[in-house]
Amino acid sequence: MLASDQIRKIRAIEFSTRRLLDDLMSGGFRSSFKGQGVQFSEHRVYVPGDDIRHIDWKVSARTREPLVKKFEEERELSVLLVVDASASLAFGSREKLKSEAAAEVAGMLAYAAAMSGDKTGMILFSEQVEKVLPLKKGKNHVSRILRELFEHRPRGRKTCLADALEMAGRVMKHKGIVIVVSDFIDEEYDISLRRLARRHDVVAIHVSDRLESGMPKSGFLKVVDPEGGGTQVVDPGSYIFQRWLKDFHESHRTDTESAWKAGKVESVRIDTLQDPADLLVKFFNARARRRR
Repeated sequence: MLASDQIRKIRAIEFSTRRLLDDLMSGGFRSSFKGQGVQFSEHRVYVPGDDIRHIDWKVSARTREPLVKKFEEERELSVLLVVDASASLAFGSREKLKSEAAAEVAGMLAYAAAMSGDKTGMILFSEQVEKVLPLKKGKNHVSRILRELFEHRPRGRKTCLADALEMAGRVMKHKGIVIVVSDFIDEEYDISLRRLARRHDVVAIHVSDRLESGMPKSGFLKVVDPEGGGTQVVDPGSYIFQRWLKDFHESHRTDTESAWKAGKVESVRIDTLQDPADLLVKFFNARARRRR
């Protein structure tokens, strides 16, 4: 059974998603993935101006006339959510944890896909793949996704994004959309990301909290490594600590952006203090305009 606060959060997601649908589902979400949901329809005779890459040379050789493949857009998309459940997301400086922000974003996108008649699935991961929900349609399936987002208690604490991306490639039998929701605090996932992005349209949603890069400089703090479990008392106002914090976040930003760029993956950054619905609307509408 869901606790009362979890029910409240799910209802808040439903409310936000209605607004998201009003602003986005008029075309922004689907048109931002234009060209992804296509399937072979039939052959027709080549005419000047056709893309020669669509010529079917084998069939043309048999019929002795140049034939091109005709494609049509599929009526439904396949959307797979890959959601980080590692311990580093159990952090928040104000009213919301990063894990709650990730759940909100994933929940909104699951609802949006379901309301537009698309198949939706989800992978929850930490240092291992912890839960795989197959691609399905319908409100009952979306309700199950939401329950897992709020009920799931991860067995692992660390992060292995590479394993989750490899699993996504196995789950997605046909070309579709993979949306990765994570803080991307991990290493050596870039090869898996490029491999996945070669076949699917991959979007990275980076969840963060501004306190991570801007701690108060007064007093002493007991810092806990959520994934490693170690603790240390630090002086956040010291030059050494501020230098280390700056270097860490600059390195992290450079590494993640390099991985996204290498895989031609578009991204959107969402802070725990920001309205995720507004950011998603702006991102997908801008993406749709670029693809027209």
